[in-house]
Amino acid sequence: MLEFRKAAAPVPAIDEVELHRMMDELSVIGGGEGGSMTRLTLSKEDGQARDWFAAWVRDHGLRLEVDGIGNMFGILDWAGPGAPTVMTGSHLDSQPNGGRFDGALGVVAACNAVDTIKRAVESGKLTPKANMTVVNWTNEEGARFQPSLLGSSVYSGALTLDFALNRVDGDNISVRDALSDIGYAGTSAPALPDAYIELHIEGSDKLEKAGLKFAAFTRYWGATKYRLAFLGKQAHTGPTPMAERQDAVLAAAYLIAELKAMADRGGLDLHTSVGRLEVFPNSPNVVPAEAVLFIELRSGSPEILESAEAEFKDRIEACAQRAGVGYEVRSVDYRKAGRMDEGLVTLATQTATSLGYETRYLDTIGGHDGVALADKCPSIVIAVPSVGGVIHHPTEFTTPEDRVIGTRILTSMLWDFCMLGNVLKG
Repeated sequence: MLEFRKAAAPVPAIDEVELHRMMDELSVIGGGEGGSMTRLTLSKEDGQARDWFAAWVRDHGLRLEVDGIGNMFGILDWAGPGAPTVMTGSHLDSQPNGGRFDGALGVVAACNAVDTIKRAVESGKLTPKANMTVVNWTNEEGARFQPSLLGSSVYSGALTLDFALNRVDGDNISVRDALSDIGYAGTSAPALPDAYIELHIEGSDKLEKAGLKFAAFTRYWGATKYRLAFLGKQAHTGPTPMAERQDAVLAAAYLIAELKAMADRGGLDLHTSVGRLEVFPNSPNVVPAEAVLFIELRSGSPEILESAEAEFKDRIEACAQRAGVGYEVRSVDYRKAGRMDEGLVTLATQTATSLGYETRYLDTIGGHDGVALADKCPSIVIAVPSVGGVIHHPTEFTTPEDRVIGTRILTSMLWDFCMLGNVLKG
């Protein structure tokens, strides 16, 4: 664990009007009715959002680098090559028919915070003691290409670049081709930072119910993700006798029910889901020949996750036999459980206290890019409330007041790095 200090110099005030203007401007790209957002990674809309980010980087005096998986880095290396670097940001891609704030708020707040500090340093003729980088990660959501956290996992070394570039979407378009199509296949990336701080919306209602405004995620859950195909036999739903059918969707239905039963038995420490089901040939009067399930097991306990996977594999076999079909596992992705850096948790807590806010300590059950970096450098994800706990839905909303609170806390944490260098061996 590293130890981080608080700076004595007053934290500069953020530009709240600019924060909201940037959020509104970005929300138009891929935005729809009722607050919906569809900005799938490497789509035309994502390309437009990337253009927006690239323009901001250049207009505010940072240097833009784009790596081979399309991660975008706005680099301010004003303290020199020997100084520590703090990185901040999130992602601009969204879920289909998702919300406007998931990921995007973290990027906008990072831009606002870094610009606030840059102006304060330049106007006060101060000497910065740390470099700063603002980042937009590729394919955090995993909606178009799997697995999620693709860009940050390549950057951290958890996945190879070739593996990531060869992922394909439902139309068999590869990451490699999609990057080329929107012009964001880069070649260079900065070294791992000395610390990574990501602001996000909470994505649950714990802060709201507690009447609090700020959370630090101290633990992240692991996830085991399967892409599983049940293989039946195509037939006419009219004349084919029920006893002779080999219905792939029937096996899928059995397994979906088994997964829910597993979660019921596992209690609060196990989540299961089938968030996507692809059926072939997907006709109302044809017995399905194939059903592909996108399955997730999540837990904060490695032991529970391992046990759940073993039970799940037994259930696959049983459900296939019950429906009289075959099956094949087409891919498996693992993300282990772990903890955020204790030193950064302490710094986040001290920062919030100095600004008059109590810190709630939470688990993050959903994945964040900060999770992918946590094994390689001190990392933390901090959060502000989601109204009603809503996320991945058009009604997802974080109030203007709470956006300001999160950005002020982020700015203060970055200010400590800038003024102090802020990396002490613990």
